[in-house]
Amino acid sequence: MKHVPGSLNLFLVPIGCFTSGPVSQFLGRKRTMMLTTIPFIAAWITFYYATTPGMLFIALAMTGLTGGLLEAPVMTYVAEVTQPHLRGMLSATSTMSIILGIFTQMLGGKLGNWRTVTMINLIYPLICFAALCMVPESPYWLIAKGRQKEAESALCWLRGWVSPIHVKAEFQTICQEVQKPAETKKKIWKSFGKKTFYTPFLLVTSAFFIGTFGGTSTLQTYAVMIFDSLEAPMDKYTAAVFLGLAELIGTLVCVFAIHFTGKRLLTFISVGGTGICFCLVTIYGYLNDAGAIDTENISWIPTTLLIGAAFLSHNGIRLLPWVLAGEVFPANVRSSATGIAGSIGYVFNSIANKVYLYMVDGMSMPGTFLFYSSINFAGGVLLYFILPETEGRSLKEIEEHYAGIQSLKSRPRKEELAFKEKWAASNPAVVYDDTESKL
Repeated sequence: MKHVPGSLNLFLVPIGCFTSGPVSQFLGRKRTMMLTTIPFIAAWITFYYATTPGMLFIALAMTGLTGGLLEAPVMTYVAEVTQPHLRGMLSATSTMSIILGIFTQMLGGKLGNWRTVTMINLIYPLICFAALCMVPESPYWLIAKGRQKEAESALCWLRGWVSPIHVKAEFQTICQEVQKPAETKKKIWKSFGKKTFYTPFLLVTSAFFIGTFGGTSTLQTYAVMIFDSLEAPMDKYTAAVFLGLAELIGTLVCVFAIHFTGKRLLTFISVGGTGICFCLVTIYGYLNDAGAIDTENISWIPTTLLIGAAFLSHNGIRLLPWVLAGEVFPANVRSSATGIAGSIGYVFNSIANKVYLYMVDGMSMPGTFLFYSSINFAGGVLLYFILPETEGRSLKEIEEHYAGIQSLKSRPRKEELAFKEKWAASNPAVVYDDTESKL
């Protein structure tokens, strides 16, 4: 039983992600999310009654595949049902939920028997299923299926149980975006070769690469081992708990701050701060290896820096690709593209965790953290040039940005347009007299 590889779960997540797009496009976002609660319930029951390694293998496989299947419908649904000023905040809650889930599992495992924890975990998919029964399907998906009346009703519900007249403009915009000249399956596949797909896809995969190979993904996985090698001034398991708490707090900060700061500022603070923390850990490590410092009284420094890096990374770069994935792709390929991007993100995560020990053996731990620091700094420079500010922008505006119709950088926001119209109405053109005009 103790030899069951927990990594089996992570290996199967990318497969689930890859298929999640087509499945959610066929069944609908809401229905896909509801159906995935069933294998989760079955998996936790299997865990509870497991008496052989085979039963644990089956349960791990179910949670891995099902977790992957959830990626596209969740991110796509959140992006499609929320208003622009709330989309970033609500999209970030998906990662916050994952971090909170990991933290509660660690806490539950420490306080109680693992079989008891599995039974407690049955509550979550049941609550999820009940909650999904009360919300409507995505208006985008309904319109794409020709169910306009249901889409209009769903949009009315989502905007606060208002009447159709209050959502008329938004409903027409969604219809125009979704009901572009009817596309055959061949034309839909051609959409994957267009700039509106591959440019945002490169952005999302770049953000996944920076967030994963920037070191904090590995730090989360090997926290106990890293704190032990750095001789943390506290119990290594306690230090790992503090690390998880820092990630959770960082995610909460991102959720509440992203609406006010935008994605770009948070991202640059995140990658810059994480890079600095890892750079200082590198300097500490090289000085320690050279015997140039007495670490007995300052062993708290690298521990604090690593916990700080976990906090800063979850302020932005670890959440950024998941937030972007649901909003930067065009409507006709959004669910599939989100699933593919999520699959690549999990592949990056698996690779980063697998090569970490080889990196430490070949480069030493200070050298490994120097590599992580470099990825963060270089990634910050790259994102400065390729990351547009999408916070507060409609999905149509984002799509037109990547289609080359109008850049988000030069496009005025709705509130700016309203202010200019009001100003123009109250400030008619100035009439100059002859003398003044000649001057």
